[in-house]
Amino acid sequence: MIPAPFRYIAVTGVDETISALTEHGDEAKIIAGGQSLLPLMRLRLATPTVLLDLAGLGLRTIRTESVDTGTELVIDAMTSYRNVAASPIVADHAPLLARAASLVGDPQVRNRGTLGGGVAHADPASDVSCALLVLDARAVVVGPHGRREIAFDDLFIGFWTSTIAPDEVLIEIRIPSARGTGWSYQKFTIRSQDWALVGAAACGGRVALASMATQVIRARSTEAALAAGASVADAAAVADEGSDPPADLRGTATYRRHLARVLVGDALREAASGDR
Repeated sequence: MIPAPFRYIAVTGVDETISALTEHGDEAKIIAGGQSLLPLMRLRLATPTVLLDLAGLGLRTIRTESVDTGTELVIDAMTSYRNVAASPIVADHAPLLARAASLVGDPQVRNRGTLGGGVAHADPASDVSCALLVLDARAVVVGPHGRREIAFDDLFIGFWTSTIAPDEVLIEIRIPSARGTGWSYQKFTIRSQDWALVGAAACGGRVALASMATQVIRARSTEAALAAGASVADAAAVADEGSDPPADLRGTATYRRHLARVLVGDALREAASGDR
């Protein structure tokens, strides 16, 4: 299908973007790489009358910063999945994220799609959002009332819904360095480039799941079991507790629960062994 008519604005600064969002309200949508929004527009599941293109903003830097608690990895929102996956800085401080980014879609999607766009889209099957949730990341947004940080534990609140306000712009992701910490990302798909039927991420005693609810979620029962000294098998056996997996043509809710338990077990074993 053909998208509904819209006005295209190539914004050149964050302040200009915020002003345009404030002016146009719900009629405006931000486009970064376009890999999520454009398919929705073609199907007319999204019909913005104003499209704000962030390509001119830059925001493509990957760097580290020293903070009171140690070192943080900072990734600008317009950084492509490809550059996240290929970055030696990411590989050093957050290899779990590099792995998850390398599994997003196909090479064309990874070249065009952006980390910030994928996060802001709030898809419950997102590989990178699942990884960032485990990594205790924070999203930095800017709006009319200034800058604020949102912990990933508080970022996603439902299907394609986040706590980023309509007049705010996501500018960067901040991640505590996980250098030297065991990690794993497991993803089950029908085709290699598909969204995860179920995804499981593990790092530093935190475990998260993709495609097991209306947003990426922590596997709290598994985390509690690990903290209490449970074996990997026993901790993985409760991975689906508290989840609400969908049922569709690709798999039933029961099948997804089974996959979650299997993938979490695999993730915990790989994270502990370091073999990959």
